[in-house]
Amino acid sequence: MMKVLVIGGFLGSGKTSTILRLGREFSNAGKKVAIIVNEIGEVGIDGDVISKYGLQTTELTSGCICCSLKVNMKTTITLLAKDYAPDILLIEPTGIAFPQLIKNEINLMNLSDVSVQPLVTLIDGSRFKQLMKEVKNFAMRQIIDAEILGINKLDLVEEIRIPIIEASVQQLNPKAKVILLSAAYEDEHWHNFVRITLGEEADELIRDVENIELKTTNPEIQVLDKDTGLPIEATMNSIEASGITSYATEYTIDNIDTDSARSVALDIMEGIKSEVMKHSPEFVGHIKLFAESGTDTIKVNLTAYDKDVTVEVFESNNTKVPRLKILSAVSNIGHDDLVDIVQDTIEGKLSVKDIDFTHKISGHAHEKDH
Repeated sequence: MMKVLVIGGFLGSGKTSTILRLGREFSNAGKKVAIIVNEIGEVGIDGDVISKYGLQTTELTSGCICCSLKVNMKTTITLLAKDYAPDILLIEPTGIAFPQLIKNEINLMNLSDVSVQPLVTLIDGSRFKQLMKEVKNFAMRQIIDAEILGINKLDLVEEIRIPIIEASVQQLNPKAKVILLSAAYEDEHWHNFVRITLGEEADELIRDVENIELKTTNPEIQVLDKDTGLPIEATMNSIEASGITSYATEYTIDNIDTDSARSVALDIMEGIKSEVMKHSPEFVGHIKLFAESGTDTIKVNLTAYDKDVTVEVFESNNTKVPRLKILSAVSNIGHDDLVDIVQDTIEGKLSVKDIDFTHKISGHAHEKDH
């Protein structure tokens, strides 16, 4: 029996870190784990990191898994079940997807020997107030559709605010099970999350909700499309409904050492943050940048205007031409403005550092002279 778990949540809610923890934990316990990563745009980012941990990864790019990639998703799941036969399949939708639609689609596939687990939506507890301000309707739709709501990044939330966030989330979705966790720590909160999502408690929860049609769990709340005025549930286009502008692109760069890759990646991210704030002063979203050296991959993250840039380093033993890849998804900014900011900042910072680069555009490489 293959267990399928969809872990959704808004951009930067910690989905990848959580799925990595789950995947590694169950792999170490002797289970076969497969992961489907859905990215916005044509440049896959998180799949690279997940694959470095030896987990089976299939990346779906150029769209949203709940909108344009339903057929591809079905094919992918079918092939994974046949050729890899995982015990557990973890699905990470893009942060501007409606995870409910993904779970419903899987149920409609009528796959044999498959158990679809309760739908999980992660919420970044440290940004809850900002999310309710910048992308309120969209974030509410993700929350009220969930069966399990995980208030994540508990370590970044002031202790006095935790019960307030819990109460607010539970009020939005009274039928969901609300749990606390931090993917950064292995503690009782984390073990409780594992039990509820993939353990015996999950089986009990499945029995409790199997007769409930998963739609908006609080019928008094209608989430409307800001342009059409129609319920988002009717429009079904999560990318447009989110109000998020996204742009992904990739560069090949000269072979540089890890310290240089880390330095230029930080400079680029700080530069992009500064420029984005001129257009969207209180933005939320997720900007992820990966810079490769000959031995490591540097991952740089930013999730909001008032958050610090974070850095992680992964051993990669890269034998190919080093790459710099970025996925930017930001609230309340025009697409052309975001594209100009990302490209101008990356190319300006690389030029200042005397790093030769090639910009890959629409599957073709274009040399940039400086």
